[in-house]
Amino acid sequence: MAETSDFKAQPPAGIDAIGASSEGASLYQLIREDIIEGRLAANERLVVTDLARRHGTSTNPVREALQLLRGEGFVTFVPNRGARVRPIDQDFVRDIYEIGVLIEPALTRWFVNMATVEDIAELERIQGLIEENDFADTFRHSELDTAFHTVMYQKHYNRHAAELWWKHREVLRAVSRRFNFTLARRAAILSEHRELIAHVKAGNANEAAELIARHVEGSGRHILEHMRARNAARAG
Repeated sequence: MAETSDFKAQPPAGIDAIGASSEGASLYQLIREDIIEGRLAANERLVVTDLARRHGTSTNPVREALQLLRGEGFVTFVPNRGARVRPIDQDFVRDIYEIGVLIEPALTRWFVNMATVEDIAELERIQGLIEENDFADTFRHSELDTAFHTVMYQKHYNRHAAELWWKHREVLRAVSRRFNFTLARRAAILSEHRELIAHVKAGNANEAAELIARHVEGSGRHILEHMRARNAARAG
């Protein structure tokens, strides 16, 4: 079996995964990880000079990183009060996946009408790797699953829609790292991917769009259920 690093998902062509200097990009990753893992608390003020001192850098890369995090929704800016950590709560996740439910069916419908034999072969290849992995390595699954959907969206003419999908996908991937897949969700992912490939082969654009809407909503609800269970356990 190939190494996990061989499956690193990449954004659709023309979309920069980071869009900052190398130092700003590194800080973006570090600060985002601190937010996701709770080392930076919800609503905590993010002072540029303090972050620069903590990470041993100048203030410009920190400002770059905070702007990127603002674009993803991890950081909010309040006039005269600066940047703060946005709570990674159920409302945040709901808003993100509901946008996906609106966008992805349109991207999928277009893909079905334009898909080539090579595109379908690539979907089948990646799906084979997903099934081979069978959720044993959750990081690998996440990378492969993202690559599967990228095949469908990477050629779309609306680069703004594709970029929005990618950014929101990355947010949900980051949040979902906290949780394991239930057996029911694992089965749904595998069967829905196979059904989607069948619709693409048959040219069933509307059926594929309806399926992807259910697929995205199922993924979002799965994360929300885990979040509710975790919050209930903490409250208890």
